[in-house]
This record gives sequence, C-alpha cells and structure tokens, in this order.
Amino acid sequence: MTTRRAADNSKALDAFMAAKVEIDTMLESLKALSDDHFETHPDEINWGHVGTLKHYAGLLRQITDSAFKEGEHAA
Repeated sequence: MTTRRAADNSKALDAFMAAKVEIDTMLESLKALSDDHFETHPDEINWGHVGTLKHYAGLLRQITDSAFKEGEHAA
C-alpha cells in the first residue's frame, strides 16, 4: 500500500487570493467610475461615449458569461 501525502496548495491559494484582490480592486475602481457617470457631464454626452460604454459592457459580458456559464459559455 502506498501512502499519498496531502498536496500543499498554499502557493496556489496565495496566487488565487492575489488574483481575487486584483479583481476586487478593479471592480471597486470601475464602480466608482460608474458612480461618477464615467467622468462625463450629461450635457457633454455624445455617441462616442455611448460607443465606449457599449465596448465596456461587451467586455464585461464576456467575463460574466464565462463566470456564470451563460451566453457562448452556456453548457
């Protein structure tokens, strides 16, 4: 009978937590930017701003579809 040692995943856990902190920081910054209407004034909004936000939304949709297994990532 062979004995297996428990895998030491402390390095993986550290890397996971570092990535999580990085994501949390980006989400907080993005939320603050959104709360500030992406640093725009309603009187200054143009179609360029719309295009930029639609681009951001598309990128975020890729992430949420992957995370929640929706869209093209649906099973």
